[in-house]
Amino acid sequence: MTDALRKVVTGAPWEEQFGYSRAVELPNGLVLVSGCTSVVDGQIAEGGPYDQAVNSFQVALGALKQLGLGVDDVVRTRMYLTHARDVEEVGRAHKDLFDAVRPAASMLIVSGFVDPRLVVEVEVEAYRRNAA
Repeated sequence: MTDALRKVVTGAPWEEQFGYSRAVELPNGLVLVSGCTSVVDGQIAEGGPYDQAVNSFQVALGALKQLGLGVDDVVRTRMYLTHARDVEEVGRAHKDLFDAVRPAASMLIVSGFVDPRLVVEVEVEAYRRNAA
């Protein structure tokens, strides 16, 4: 791997509008995935908190896939929810996806997101073990 940052841009509208990359890989193998929501093909895939969490994590995992990484490389997750009542459903989605990996994780309640139909946003960090 070179000393250059590798970036993933998916073409999601907010990436261009707000000037960010979906994911950035540092030369040391750490990969940071930006906040991901339940937006599929430019449209909000509303659903309940479980479905939104799964969709959001799939967006993040899709960015990792573009860098040749997968769920087994995930070392940290963050889940942001708009309602405490959704903790169990979002936690169940996390367990369904990451139980075998058991990354470090945080779950926080926030006041809202850029679109009120969204109830979950996630962030993922991964590590490429053979980067150096």
